Amino acid sequence: MRALLLSGGVDSVALAFWKRPEVAITVDYGQRAASAEVAVSKHVCALIGIDHVVVTADCSALGSGDMAGTAPLPDAPVSEWWPFRNQLLATLAGMKAVSIGVTELLLGSVVSDGTHVDGTAPFYKMLDRLFAMQEGFLRVSAPALELTSTELVRASGIGRDLLAWAHSCHTSAIACGACRGCFKHQHVMEELYGDPY
Repeated sequence: MRALLLSGGVDSVALAFWKRPEVAITVDYGQRAASAEVAVSKHVCALIGIDHVVVTADCSALGSGDMAGTAPLPDAPVSEWWPFRNQLLATLAGMKAVSIGVTELLLGSVVSDGTHVDGTAPFYKMLDRLFAMQEGFLRVSAPALELTSTELVRASGIGRDLLAWAHSCHTSAIACGACRGCFKHQHVMEELYGDPY
């Protein structure tokens, strides 16, 4: 059985539609946009027909940058950097995945996520090896890692009506229009449809 780590953003929503895993797992780890991410993920899963599970673990005291509502740390490669975030999310989702019989955990990273080390092919290869050697023998993959967000949306075949539910804002449950997540969302929509909405 496959599960998808579903944030509710453009990439993970498109991946959910494309790969149709049996279950999607959304993690509320204390990020500022958590309520919107959970609501969007739940709604998208209902529309597609995927079971949805929410894992809650308040890690807000460990965060930094836009997603935590604090100044980025000095070594942050970009303003939304949260130390070890993808590792944290994969671990929390993996813990739930193993408990419900999942054998593969899909993550929605795309080529632009290579800005962060934990969005690169070597990271995912190492993460897969780490998860596979532990009890539960869970496998980890990032099937869209070599695609841009626009290429992922096109490959998925998702319609604009469903993609419109995606919430990519890093700072709020209501899209701020001014963070890197909102800019990415607008850029993808412009590339696909000629307008940012």
